[in-house]
Amino acid sequence: MAERFERHKQAWTTDEVQKLHTLAKKGMPLRAIAKALTRSEESVKARAKADGLGIAALR
Repeated sequence: MAERFERHKQAWTTDEVQKLHTLAKKGMPLRAIAKALTRSEESVKARAKADGLGIAALR
């Protein structure tokens, strides 16, 4: 069963955006970033794309 997130459709705070940028630059995978931010992978992926960030892919 997929994890449920209580923060459905909530706006991103500046702290969350900064943390996303930091974790993406460190090369963390999408799943780990999503878990650290307590957001869905789709939400993190969409925000990263909007900000022009590259997310590391698992190999």
